[in-house]
Amino acid sequence: MNLIDSFVEKARQNPARIVFPEGSGERIIVAAAKVKKMGIARPVILGNPQEVEKHAAALKVNIKDLEIIHIPDQGKKLEEYAQAYAATREVKLGIAQKLVKKPLAFGGMMVKNGDADGMVAGVATATAFVIQIASLTIGFQQGFTKPSSFFIMVIPEYLGEKNKPFIFADCAVAVAPNAQELAEIGVAAGMNAKVLLGIEPRIAFLSFSTKGSANHADVDKIREAVKLARELNPKLAIDGELQADAAIVPRVAAKKVKESDVAGMANVLVFPDLDAGNTNYKLVQYLANAKAFGPIMQGFAKPVNDMSRGATVDDLIGVTAITSVQAQNLNAG
Repeated sequence: MNLIDSFVEKARQNPARIVFPEGSGERIIVAAAKVKKMGIARPVILGNPQEVEKHAAALKVNIKDLEIIHIPDQGKKLEEYAQAYAATREVKLGIAQKLVKKPLAFGGMMVKNGDADGMVAGVATATAFVIQIASLTIGFQQGFTKPSSFFIMVIPEYLGEKNKPFIFADCAVAVAPNAQELAEIGVAAGMNAKVLLGIEPRIAFLSFSTKGSANHADVDKIREAVKLARELNPKLAIDGELQADAAIVPRVAAKKVKESDVAGMANVLVFPDLDAGNTNYKLVQYLANAKAFGPIMQGFAKPVNDMSRGATVDDLIGVTAITSVQAQNLNAG
């Protein structure tokens, strides 16, 4: 069973209600119908029912069992969401009323208010806008100030172990995180390692220095991030600053690090900035023939995932399964 298949199986155990705000798109219609049929989630499409039905007929897709919400018909919900948004964001009601009529904001408020468990968007919307609206409507996890992302990297063979999973963060969103933001990235990535992969996270904050082997302002930032991450979640195994080899190779760790419950055994790698994260995940993907799943969003109060505008139907199904599993964990907690 590959990784996506495992997410599908987990999602089927308790399918979450997932909203798709870009409902008139052909890929969304096909994916939502398949998701419903496979039992991965309970999809909700936002769009004009007549347009959705027209596209579905042309695609020969059965949408009989799909829930389609036409926002202009949702008078009571629109007012409820506007009131909630205005109160939370301290804006005038008129501004909130205009905002929640937009599909992405309406979907975000569905998630915020518990009318949906998660949201999948981005096939027709820029990532920056998805993040902005999700931040405004859904907000962040307690103790977090910004969203970020991670990749699940599956290495074909690592130190004799086949199909070894790692979490790489952040490789797509946070360009130049400060120490606090880096701490949040590491903690969120560790929590997702436990939720999605079922592994005990060992989180390494990476640097060109290992435990004081170099001194620089960039290294100071990593050390501060480690301190803040431990304060944010004292139960997680966290260490740094560590060079990459000291983080994942036991014999190197034995030489460079005296005592650590992470060094040489790390499975969550936190990169100092987006230059490092994005470059490294692509190098590992192509040089090691690794499989890369992501980016997967993290840091929001409830699950939100952003898709590439080039995403396929299979991509949408996989990310919906991941979003459903994330929602299951949140609801169980």
